[in-house]
Amino acid sequence: MNKKLSDQVKKYMRKEILFCEISPLTYEISLKKEVAKRAIKDLRSKEKYAKEKKQETLPCLVAEHVSCMIRKAPGIDITLQQNKAVNIDLAGKTFDHLMIHPGETFSFWKNVGPTTPKRGYKDGRVIKDGKLIPGSGGGLCNLANTLHLLVLESPLTVTELHFHSDALAPDEGPRVPFSSGTSVGYNNVDFRFVNDTDQDFQLLSWCEGEMHYAQLRCEHEIPYYYKLVEEDHHFAKEKDKYYRISKIYRETYDKANGTLVKKELIRDNHSEVMFDPSLIPPSLLRQ
Repeated sequence: MNKKLSDQVKKYMRKEILFCEISPLTYEISLKKEVAKRAIKDLRSKEKYAKEKKQETLPCLVAEHVSCMIRKAPGIDITLQQNKAVNIDLAGKTFDHLMIHPGETFSFWKNVGPTTPKRGYKDGRVIKDGKLIPGSGGGLCNLANTLHLLVLESPLTVTELHFHSDALAPDEGPRVPFSSGTSVGYNNVDFRFVNDTDQDFQLLSWCEGEMHYAQLRCEHEIPYYYKLVEEDHHFAKEKDKYYRISKIYRETYDKANGTLVKKELIRDNHSEVMFDPSLIPPSLLRQ
């Protein structure tokens, strides 16, 4: 055993670090353990997962999002961005035209499956130990985030959600609340939502060039519409790091008269900045 590994083992024995932090091998062992735990939990669960696809599209558009998959901001590796586009296209096809019937749960990973090179996935950006590094299937957090945005503009209910930094790269143009921040990792870090309404919903996902398109559709018109509102958005330095800080709310309005029915906090945002802090707009930086 080399000295570095020996020192890590001693730290683990003193409970200074976790088992997964000892070495890359112990990290993989811990990951496989978590994957197995999720598989066992799902087997015991009584949840019914959405599986059926129908090529006919449901008539009512609930929500729609269009996003550019290729970010070209300073310091971003364009190859990893192009690979991300490939990954999003592959993963999106797994749930394109998927029906979510009443009582059914959508699970990101039960549709997408392992993001291995053998299945065509390429190295994109992933977050590991608080750092952005290349990894197979990287960039699918963007796809999960798009799904989350669709659900936030609907009466469907999120049942599993994990966050990562909402400040991976400088904003391109005007700030869009929740432009990123939804985390997924096979298969124990999932994004799930349930259809607890009395009608069918359907997901659509497709890519054209550098653009990704996603829609959520249903059978009958919904009597409400939804808006995401961000308050007190700014950046701040804390010790030697910078953070994006804000509060993001979802507002529900009655379509018939435009009355605000409900306002709920979706995220109390405190995200570590993972790009060059010199690119933070000075007008948004508070001391």
